[in-house]
Amino acid sequence: MSNLSLNKFNYICTYCNKQYGANKVTYLCPDCNKSNTPDKPPKGVLKTVYDYDGLQKAGFGFQKLSRTGFIDLLPINDLKSLPKLKTGNTPLYEFGKLDNEDLPFKLFLKDDSQNPTYSFKDRASALVSAYAGENGLDVIIAASTGNAGSSLAGICASQNQKAIIMVPETAPIAKLTQIVMYGATIVPVKGTYDDAFDLSIKATEEFGWYNRNTAFNPLTIEGKKTVSFEIFGQMGKMLPDRIFVPVGDGVIISGVYKGFEDLMNLGIIEKIPVIVAVQAKGSDNLTRNIEGKSFTIKISDTLADSISVDIPRNFYMARDYLLKYNGEWITVNDREIMDASSILSRNSGLFAEPAATTAFAGMLKYRENEKLETGSSNLVLLTGSGLKDIQVLKDIIRIPKAIEPNIKNLLHIITG
Repeated sequence: MSNLSLNKFNYICTYCNKQYGANKVTYLCPDCNKSNTPDKPPKGVLKTVYDYDGLQKAGFGFQKLSRTGFIDLLPINDLKSLPKLKTGNTPLYEFGKLDNEDLPFKLFLKDDSQNPTYSFKDRASALVSAYAGENGLDVIIAASTGNAGSSLAGICASQNQKAIIMVPETAPIAKLTQIVMYGATIVPVKGTYDDAFDLSIKATEEFGWYNRNTAFNPLTIEGKKTVSFEIFGQMGKMLPDRIFVPVGDGVIISGVYKGFEDLMNLGIIEKIPVIVAVQAKGSDNLTRNIEGKSFTIKISDTLADSISVDIPRNFYMARDYLLKYNGEWITVNDREIMDASSILSRNSGLFAEPAATTAFAGMLKYRENEKLETGSSNLVLLTGSGLKDIQVLKDIIRIPKAIEPNIKNLLHIITG
């Protein structure tokens, strides 16, 4: 293994606060992991920390960091290790109207479907792949409901690495097709995402493959935090008042928080925006347990497959971030998600998958409940393309029957 990346950062356990050198541990905190059980979120997820004081003394303001591609806040040695495929730097759009009605607040949409495999997960896969390449790790395994798997498969294809993807047998065919086309080894597993996740961990222990799993590998959070750096830069070094984030395992929202926390630790920003965790009502195992004394599982039932999770693997870190920085949370039902999908598409030209439009549905619910202040800036994180799973839209799309090619029939369709 190369030593430079191992010396530039350390880990701290988000549950017991024990610190580890990066060369001492790879996945979970060894102490906390001993008490983990399959029916509860894992304790011991690690947070990656850097020498913030040293960077501050060296004058690493945002301008200098952005010029160097934030390499000093990433756990790799060289940006050239990152995949050739363009990951990140996705567009940020501002819209002033919805359904021809002027909005009294600013609405920004961050479109991460523009990543190489059309989802936010490419941020994590790219960093994990780069780290693996620098450290001579040739086989990467992951469990996925589809997006993380297709992301890792595509990124590994560009890096000449071998990817092994374990998926629940019910995963959407479009995502499975991506995995196969990228040349990865796909392993459908009977049962849920959690069953696939557990099997991938056993395979890692048995064969020594490098594991990309959400939260289990702390570098997934480091990849996802880059979206916060981009938001800050794209908004002219300003912060939105609120950011709506879709939540399943809790890693994306933790990544958003971690990016802003890094900037705060460097004195570049003084506060973190209000971040709203939006979950599907049919899979609210993270938000429903935030203020509870013990964790209880409700079997998930939602069409938003990418955030359908019974056991949120990054529950403790996400919960701690939300409570520490006064975050907010809300649930939306499947009908609200589907309605939001239509509203988003026809008003913005952005077609997002249900998991992504869950965040937009949360924003709409805030608007309906008059919780978005006049003049405030509100950003919705859109995490994946609607082409990932078009089957779920069958009940809301109406395609007219073919007509005989004459003007009378054409007018009938146009005028309804």
